[in-house]
Amino acid sequence: MKFSAVVNMARFDTSRSMEDVAAEALDMVRIADQGGFDIVWTAEHHTIELTISPNPFQVLTNWAAHTKNVRLGTAVVAAPYWTPIRLAGEAAMCDVLTGGRLELGLGRGSYQYEFDRMAGGLPQGEGGRYLREIIPAVQALWQGDYAHDGEIWQFPSVACVPKPLQKDPPMWIAARDPNTFEFALQNNCNILSTALRRPFEEVETLVTRFNETQASVPGSAHLQHTTMRLAAVYDDQAGRDDAVRGAINFGRNFENLFKGIGTVTNGFPEPVDFDIVANRDEYQADALAENLMFGTPDEVIAKLERYEAAGIDHIMIGPAFGMSRERNIRSMELWCEHVIPHFRAKEMVA
Repeated sequence: MKFSAVVNMARFDTSRSMEDVAAEALDMVRIADQGGFDIVWTAEHHTIELTISPNPFQVLTNWAAHTKNVRLGTAVVAAPYWTPIRLAGEAAMCDVLTGGRLELGLGRGSYQYEFDRMAGGLPQGEGGRYLREIIPAVQALWQGDYAHDGEIWQFPSVACVPKPLQKDPPMWIAARDPNTFEFALQNNCNILSTALRRPFEEVETLVTRFNETQASVPGSAHLQHTTMRLAAVYDDQAGRDDAVRGAINFGRNFENLFKGIGTVTNGFPEPVDFDIVANRDEYQADALAENLMFGTPDEVIAKLERYEAAGIDHIMIGPAFGMSRERNIRSMELWCEHVIPHFRAKEMVA
């Protein structure tokens, strides 16, 4: 079992300084680096305090200076906000500055609010066209002189400068639908999926989708699939209550942006009332505690063993979603003290 952690910086109001938020994220990354996580990731988002990362490569380069072991990934850069030359160059420079530790994750973009400000009002649903064109272009630019005459971008022959330190930095695509799974594997990209807040059966669906797609795409057997869950490990009932409360608060902000049903003021989304969202049942306390990667160390280990039996060999956790700094740090420590060692010990026996 591999373990990844998505550490996104976030504020829900101005009571916390940006310096404090950044310091907490770095503390979590240091724990992950020392405690056995394989990859830490950060997202790209603009003008939104819910996820503060206007340039993830900048964040990863900073984290690289404070870590030694963990690989460093983008989960994910939004293809419509970039050009192939700029993305290839910035990703390559990040790979050089991180000592060849870059994992490049890409997606089509999430929020229409951002598209209206970052992509000239492009409908969010059209972001996939940009994703499909930019990935092969970036791969070609990393190899040497390359000219591009596509639907979206055109440029004469040019070299990416610098070249990445890794010959072929691993690439990942955020995907849930079968067509994106197929495109990813056909283009030598791994899959980043999410079961959102849905029951375990959604994980099984994603595993089946990956396995069936991999079987149909020759030469893709080496590619990986990881799925993401919000996660909190705790050792008391108060920890469970804090995790559920944080997930609900985060969800009220997320649903605003994801569905475009609220306002954003000075970067802060308006928390929406769940009565107006169709998937409100997913935010019931018991459903969140069951469906997300919440629990005591033993409870989380049991959940992960069920995931492992279903075919998940790489879990991607989201440990930062609005709990207190103390809770976030303690959760990461419990992952590293109890959960990861359990699976490492199983591998030693095997």
